[in-house]
Amino acid sequence: MQDKYNLTREQNVFIAKRNIVDYIWKSANLEGIGVTYPETQIIYDGGVVNGLTVDKIIAINNLKYAWQFILENEEIEYDYNVLCHIHKLVADKLVLEQELGRIRATPVSIGGTKWKPQFPIESQIKEELEDLLNQSEKTKTEIAIEIMLSVMRRQMFIDGNKRVAMLFANKIMIDNGCGIITIAQDDQETFYEKLIKYYESADMFDLKKFIYEHCIDGIDLNND
Repeated sequence: MQDKYNLTREQNVFIAKRNIVDYIWKSANLEGIGVTYPETQIIYDGGVVNGLTVDKIIAINNLKYAWQFILENEEIEYDYNVLCHIHKLVADKLVLEQELGRIRATPVSIGGTKWKPQFPIESQIKEELEDLLNQSEKTKTEIAIEIMLSVMRRQMFIDGNKRVAMLFANKIMIDNGCGIITIAQDDQETFYEKLIKYYESADMFDLKKFIYEHCIDGIDLNND
């Protein structure tokens, strides 16, 4: 699985900033936060949208702050603490304060399947993350996708796991000039079908291939 894009970090950040509202809109809808693209743009620009719940507005603003964090902090490590910090940003004011940036202590259910994730264990998460990051034979793109899917399946937090996982993966992608993982509206149904199968089987091959082929955004500078 080769890197699809070979950009500098500056080029990748430019692409992210140019399309940031689109990425936020898609990410919100992926987790059932029903907003339109124009509504997302207005909220991102600090405007007021009548008819939207407060939680939806907060969720969009939180995604904005989380994206700013990963774009403006090149030097931070890809570690457990960063995962927890991203959760604090995306879930602020949406979950109880004592649950922000902390692995969940209550069971959760996953829509569409009887499969239930085990309780997350901090030491296991840290070990798995380190192992995934240190796969020298794999490209940064493949590593980022595997980490994203691993974090999603772990269900570390009480809410916002897909947002956290994708932002963390995109930190790796952007820092290494590999493009941006984003799941288009038309691909979300297929993504969820494959995600449920991955949850139940722990086999990420099919979903990883789908994301690689359909869900990475970027610019091929050799053809532009």
